[in-house]
Amino acid sequence: MARFDLRYSTLFYEDLDKIKDYLLFELKNKQAVKTLLNNTEAAIKKRLANPLSPASYRSISSRPNPYRRILVGNYIIFYVVVGNVMIIRRMLYGRRDLDRIL
Repeated sequence: MARFDLRYSTLFYEDLDKIKDYLLFELKNKQAVKTLLNNTEAAIKKRLANPLSPASYRSISSRPNPYRRILVGNYIIFYVVVGNVMIIRRMLYGRRDLDRIL
């Protein structure tokens, strides 16, 4: 079984910061932030065991390394696999215009 390394993009951290700020400052919900962070970490670690298992995300943009998805509540984590590295690229609210953003 292949072992995959894990990396995070700067954009992922920016997306996550925006989500945390919204939950904390707009909704004033500290528990939602904790739950989201725990669920995000657990989902990424679980997928790291087999990152190529889900079908790739069909995007209007052509990419040498197609996006794949992880669902976490109302959010979608987008990642790519390059060689033996799973790179977490984005985390977006699922009801946004994802093709326009990606």
